[in-house]
Amino acid sequence: MRALGVDLGAKRIGVAVSDAGGLLASPIEVITRSSSRREDHRRIKSLAVEWEAECLVIGLPLSMDGTVGPAATSAVAEAAEIEEATGLRVELVDERLSTVEATRGLQQAGVRAREGREVVDKIAAAVILQAWLDRNRRVSEGEQHG
Repeated sequence: MRALGVDLGAKRIGVAVSDAGGLLASPIEVITRSSSRREDHRRIKSLAVEWEAECLVIGLPLSMDGTVGPAATSAVAEAAEIEEATGLRVELVDERLSTVEATRGLQQAGVRAREGREVVDKIAAAVILQAWLDRNRRVSEGEQHG
């Protein structure tokens, strides 16, 4: 099953896609937020159709202590809007530290800060999606061996 990973930000939306086998997430695009959420959601739907995604995996920015703060509340509301706009199933995934992990990976690869800002959101989306893919694979393997 192919899934689209989405990292919702205030200024940009990072997007990643899985391979058809659901093993590997790859960053594909950064959507610059427009003045219309509806337009942003249409772009997400367009990417989902283009990549033949069957579900959307959206990052949930929980507070560091795991509680639902204002950012997570906003993400839950927008995820519901995206689910309605796309007609696809949406799964929320804890995204704590995904941007930190993406930034660290870029730094280790020698990418300069300015260049990194252009791609960090789609890499964060790939980190979120990969975590979801890995979790689903572990659950599936556990069911097969259990």
